[in-house]
Amino acid sequence: MSVTDVFDQPAEAPAASPPPTRSTNRRASGLGGLLVRLHFYTGVLVAPFLLVAAVTGLLYTATPQLDQLFYGDKLTVAHAGATAKPLAEQVAAARGAHPEGSLMSVIVGDSDATTQVVFSMPELGEKQHTVYVDPYTAEVKGTLTTWWGSTPATTWLDDLHRNLHLGDLGRYYSEFAASWLWVLALGGLALWWRRQRGANPKARRLLLPDLTARKGVRRTRGWHAATGVWIAVGLLILSATGLTWSRYAGGNFDNALTALDARQPQLATALAGGAPAAGGGHHGGSGVGEANAVDPAAADTVLRIARDHDLAGPIEISIPEDATRAWTVTQVDNTWPVHLDRAAIDPATSTVVARSNFTDWPLLAQLSKLGIQAHMGRLFGIANQILLAALALGLLCVIVWGYRMWWQRRPTRADRRATVGTPPERGAWQKLPASAIAVGVPVVFAIGWALPMFGIPLAAFLVLDVIIGVARGRRDQPAPVSPAPASQ
Repeated sequence: MSVTDVFDQPAEAPAASPPPTRSTNRRASGLGGLLVRLHFYTGVLVAPFLLVAAVTGLLYTATPQLDQLFYGDKLTVAHAGATAKPLAEQVAAARGAHPEGSLMSVIVGDSDATTQVVFSMPELGEKQHTVYVDPYTAEVKGTLTTWWGSTPATTWLDDLHRNLHLGDLGRYYSEFAASWLWVLALGGLALWWRRQRGANPKARRLLLPDLTARKGVRRTRGWHAATGVWIAVGLLILSATGLTWSRYAGGNFDNALTALDARQPQLATALAGGAPAAGGGHHGGSGVGEANAVDPAAADTVLRIARDHDLAGPIEISIPEDATRAWTVTQVDNTWPVHLDRAAIDPATSTVVARSNFTDWPLLAQLSKLGIQAHMGRLFGIANQILLAALALGLLCVIVWGYRMWWQRRPTRADRRATVGTPPERGAWQKLPASAIAVGVPVVFAIGWALPMFGIPLAAFLVLDVIIGVARGRRDQPAPVSPAPASQ
């Protein structure tokens, strides 16, 4: 995926060949030139943001191991027993160690995992206090301030990757990077394919670098392009999944899901005779009140009913705000094959009042959920982490090789020496067929509307490029020559 193919002049004159037809010349200098210019400037301007995203994402892939390193004594038990203590006893132990706040939810310990008893407190905002309890002894192992189940280390690295700890302002960086990553990937693939198709259209030439080139830009370009081909699909997936929960593009995606009736189904938790309510989402709803109006001892009844209705594996039990609502039980197994079914349970009548199975979700909602889990390295366990780390390292290499090509293309003659290579020539779009322009402009406009952090920077660049072009055109115009005086 070279950013400077347009400047790759052969060392010697090529053999004579028939002059290109008008259509062939238009295709080479129009579309090809436009792709080179777009890939060049996108690489130069967007690559620093992608580099930051790749480094922070690489760090985030190691969060499961870091959690075990820092908090292993709280997250797991040394010896898993045969029978767990009643859930009510575990909750009572957690309440004894943490008398403040409202009981929000309980993530039931499974195998060697501790039970997590979550308390909400107004002063913590979106965060909570989580008390970790040994399910086999009801011993409290410790307390952490968490963010929807994430430990402090994972939360810190997540914020670093999403917004560089700059809040809403920092989210512009990650959305900008995700909005342009797919442009770089697809543009690079197109350039590399166009370059190789005329020589020897074998897969090996597309997938492997040219090892016959011992040095120089040709060797750098081979590694840059071949690596880009190998990671292109992964980069497209990361770009798409990252945009689904970005600030502006993510909002448009949510609106599209709503319009298509493709959102995750809501789970009705209102009991007969109670106030209507919708709940069940771990991140949704208003949470519990200052004091729960339900008996936490009912958690054992809820757990038993959930198990009887095939809610197996790790589950989270959400405490209702009052007795007019059912308890919500959610499977939280995000490893493939995922188990994400939910049920609303009334412990007073030992009945399931509502249920939502993952297999019944709309396809787009399923794909969105699975994509997010894959993006976070959870879907396929350690294999997912290794793949994400490889993608991050591959992207870093592609970026470094791209800048190296820019430097290798610099003019070195004494009369025109420069620090970096010359940018591609402007005006290639004017050589495109009118039909391509008529179709391309509305498509780009639509994409820019859906992805504002793509559309706004693109519009700004086009305006700036026109201004610079006009200024240079005026500067390069020859000065008018005064007429010679008439001879006397």
